Amino acid sequence: MTKSEYPTVAVVGPGAIGTTLAAALHEAGRTPTVCGRTAHARLELRFDGGQIVVPGPVQTDPAEIKDTVDLVLVAVKTTQVEAAAQWLSALCNDRTVVCMLQNGVEQKALVTPYLSGNPVLPSVVWFPAQREPDASVWLRGKPRLTLPDTPGTDLVLAALRGTRCSVDVAADFKSVAWRKLLQNAVAGLMVLTGRRAGMFSRSDITTLSLAYLRECLEVARAEGATLSDDVPQEIIAGLHASPPDLGTSILADRQGGRPLEWDSRNGVVQRYGRLHGIATPISDMVVPLLAAASDGPG
Repeated sequence: MTKSEYPTVAVVGPGAIGTTLAAALHEAGRTPTVCGRTAHARLELRFDGGQIVVPGPVQTDPAEIKDTVDLVLVAVKTTQVEAAAQWLSALCNDRTVVCMLQNGVEQKALVTPYLSGNPVLPSVVWFPAQREPDASVWLRGKPRLTLPDTPGTDLVLAALRGTRCSVDVAADFKSVAWRKLLQNAVAGLMVLTGRRAGMFSRSDITTLSLAYLRECLEVARAEGATLSDDVPQEIIAGLHASPPDLGTSILADRQGGRPLEWDSRNGVVQRYGRLHGIATPISDMVVPLLAAASDGPG
């Protein structure tokens, strides 16, 4: 494909995930339009062996957007979707595909009220990237996305073809999304301790985490996910193998005094558990604590 044959792309939300995708596209000669709240002069992605600098500035005024695009990659937190609605209005025509690069299993439901019938693609993001104090992003793994096998997915495949970000297409996307949700849910325990991944090496935290993951697994299965009994242990094994200083976005938000994605990562298990008549005693403790840490009062 020539440069003009690739889809035109905008990235809304140049945080850790958005910067990674913008850098991957820029490196391949397909620099996207980048939109956000702060007019960064540039975006910088660092990784083992080098860095990629995406020239700015980041667009901060939806009224200044002159052209719509083929694909919008929405990388804002689930707590920021409403605030991003003006960008969607400015960037989308009636054929624009909107791909949600967010946590949770309710991505389509969150964004659909702000669109005019545009195709919406949920995704699962499989790479650790974290914002550094100097506003650069540190990518600590190979970037990879999983998408459902639905219309619109081909556009994302075309946009990212040949970049450092690989894309998997899953026939059973629901199961993949719920598996990632389990991983995100147990990571919420880091907020309550103020600790990073190294805390999971404690035997008591491992025991608690496995019990929580089994609770989440029962809810996921009730929602139609096909996940084996081994998934909780696999997730814990992955945390045990992680660098002890590896964080998570919800911990970074807590440390930064920002609202937390507690509902999309943890509250959803409690809500769907009640819907299916499943007891969720650990969620019933964890969710109010995360909600209070996010929203107060006090």
